[in-house]
Amino acid sequence: MVAGFTTDVLAGKRVIVTGGGTGLGRGVAKHLVDHGAEVHLWGRRPAALEESAGHASAGRARTVFWQSVDVRDADLVDAAVERIWSEHGPVTSILNNAAGNFIAPTETLSARAFQAVTSTVMNGTFHTTLAVGKRWIDQRLSGTVLSTLATWVWSGSAFVVPSAMAKSAVHAMTMSLAVEWARHGIRVNAMAPGPIPTDYAWEVLNPTGKSSVGATQPDAIPMQRVGTVEELAALTIFLLSDLCPYLTGETIAMDGGQRLAGPNTFAGLTDLTAEDWEEIRATATAATAAAKSQRDVGGMSQ
Repeated sequence: MVAGFTTDVLAGKRVIVTGGGTGLGRGVAKHLVDHGAEVHLWGRRPAALEESAGHASAGRARTVFWQSVDVRDADLVDAAVERIWSEHGPVTSILNNAAGNFIAPTETLSARAFQAVTSTVMNGTFHTTLAVGKRWIDQRLSGTVLSTLATWVWSGSAFVVPSAMAKSAVHAMTMSLAVEWARHGIRVNAMAPGPIPTDYAWEVLNPTGKSSVGATQPDAIPMQRVGTVEELAALTIFLLSDLCPYLTGETIAMDGGQRLAGPNTFAGLTDLTAEDWEEIRATATAATAAAKSQRDVGGMSQ
């Protein structure tokens, strides 16, 4: 349980969590269920989703469901939303959490590498938001959109340019739709957490022990520590609940003061040598291979 919230603060909420099979999505989902929400996990790896659903439900009947959905494909997203709507009822909230990222010198990136990140973060977020939002508007329902971003939306960041570009686009979407959809009773906000260690993502974004990698180092944060999933879950619960009905169009930083003190970016990587980059590529390749080995085919399940 997250301190400060009642167990029913999210009662009646039906929440889609994209990128729900691993990382922050997996961690936050359990807390949403603990506080009364019905959660629908989306991702591309059925095995990870099934395990995440089991972790989040903790034996509760019919509170967590999962679908293997590639958010990069608008038609698949729309079909997945329609299936939830018809089998469970209207969605009340979206947590756009699906993302992809890796550090690399920008001049080494291929078009495919660029699209791997931007199509998930930017396109996937838009596809999901539109598929749900148009149904809310057509059926005169209120709703809440919440996206997970990064403080790079204000500063940019070297060596993660596709992610910085894509998340900045979602930041712009957040402000734009907050105005456009407010009259429909739809709130649109985002969170920009600082470093919160999770499997795989941490290996890719913190592949060396060098202290110059400022975006992931506790000694670059005024609070001298990284954040926790529980802290992110507390902010998520607040923003998805009915406790802040007048809050919309905001991206809220939660980073222990890192953005204000700097560095909150990967600018320190300019000090790395060619050998360091070889080590980073090897680590990222191994982590990606391990993740791909878990993929299989699947559909929808409790």
